[in-house]
Amino acid sequence: MNTRCESRESQYARAPRRLVAVCAMVLAVAACSRGFSAQSGHAGTPASAGAATEAGVVPVAAAQPVAAPSTDAVARALPDFSTLVERYGPAVVNVEVVEKAQPSSGIPGLSPNDPFYDFFRRFGIPTPEQGPQGRQAPVRGAGSGFIVNSDGYILTNTHVVANADEVTVRLTDRREFPAKVIGADERTDVAVIKINGTNLPIVKLGDPSRLKPGQWVLAIGSPFGFENSATAGIISATARAVPGENYVPFIQTDVPVNPGNSGGPLFNLAGEVIGINSQIFSRTGGFMGVSFAIPIDVARNVEEQLIKTGRVVRGRIGVTIQDVNAQLAESFGLDRPRGALVSSVEKDGPAARAGVAPGDVILAVDGRPIERYGELSSQIAAMRPGADANLALWRNGKEQSLSVKVAELKEQPQSVAYRGGKPKQPSAAQPSALGLTVRPLEPREKEQANTQGSLLVEEVAGPAQAAEIQPGDIILGINGKRVHSVKELEDATRAAGKNVALLIQREDAQIFVPLRLP
Repeated sequence: MNTRCESRESQYARAPRRLVAVCAMVLAVAACSRGFSAQSGHAGTPASAGAATEAGVVPVAAAQPVAAPSTDAVARALPDFSTLVERYGPAVVNVEVVEKAQPSSGIPGLSPNDPFYDFFRRFGIPTPEQGPQGRQAPVRGAGSGFIVNSDGYILTNTHVVANADEVTVRLTDRREFPAKVIGADERTDVAVIKINGTNLPIVKLGDPSRLKPGQWVLAIGSPFGFENSATAGIISATARAVPGENYVPFIQTDVPVNPGNSGGPLFNLAGEVIGINSQIFSRTGGFMGVSFAIPIDVARNVEEQLIKTGRVVRGRIGVTIQDVNAQLAESFGLDRPRGALVSSVEKDGPAARAGVAPGDVILAVDGRPIERYGELSSQIAAMRPGADANLALWRNGKEQSLSVKVAELKEQPQSVAYRGGKPKQPSAAQPSALGLTVRPLEPREKEQANTQGSLLVEEVAGPAQAAEIQPGDIILGINGKRVHSVKELEDATRAAGKNVALLIQREDAQIFVPLRLP
């Protein structure tokens, strides 16, 4: 950019040219406006333009005018949510909670769910509920919810009503109802509460399977206590896996969601609820353009079970899975990254009895494709225990089919695994092509680690270090083939090519780690 100033003479010399350019622009805009207005009234050339041509003056608009979009045209191109908010907004409720008193190092009188909790914590201001003697007042929280049927059942988040002693629901018409918590499910963060009322407005539910990234969506809730606030955005992704959440294929959006929006509905343009706003990703505690909603079909399944039995029953097949990236796909001979890679199989579990093995890639369940590993968890969890799950597997470069009897999911105690450390004997091998220095495990060490592996990683370098292999990891196999000795490891490495899928045990988990050899 030129930062030098022009002389006064230069500015004056250019003024006439600028004036001519401005006049020409004004004429062009005026001509386009007239042309657009005339076309909206009738077809053909405007009479004023024809008269000017006969007089020998060629108008600016005569040479293929491009009509500027009117304000109405721009407005028509953007969605108008006003009708949706007017019709279904009354079914969105504010949920206020008084929690059971607990000893805590937090702020007396406020729940971490309260929209103003962070404000008081950050600035050290005494809370309004705190008495003059510093007595502990009732802990209060707030969130959102929506009425799903005329019987008064309301869906919200588990973390909104967790540990609730009292729950109050407020409608847009200012009616207030005490609510009863019917049930809450921590794994999906879905809770059901109920009020007794008449003439209750309800929402209609949509089909999340038809969602596509880029579609407009609307959230209604009570961010920071501002009841029935509407915010809009688009769907950023579907079936999104969030760390630590294996049973919900989240809908990711850029809709502004903040504390207090939790439990509120996510609408599509048809006015159908397609999700429950549940989480945000943030480095600051505030909205950063990444929010997550629970698909309504997942929530609906949880709701029905909580109302009928008060608890949620889920299916399981006894496998540990991970996502398939490009390197792993190439290592296993897949055409592209897809499916759920089985990294371990529970001994004597349903999958083991059916013949599923580590290194298998599950591509579909009952004909429904698995693109991301989180989709497998949600599909199996939704199945009734005792049902048969027909799996399409990728094994040894070809697709196979297996039928697995689904069992009921129960909490499993975690075992304490061996954590390597300094070896008690000299290394038995030099760094391999993988960049690994390994040694055989002693029988006592294998028993302590509760492992089927035989090789312990002592040192890492090169490709192994780049892949974040750690000393103390136990080598189980390469590209789906088990290895039990240093020689087998070396032979399998030579046969693997440039891309290696290394199966390791780290603490109580088995995972495939992709390595690219130079």
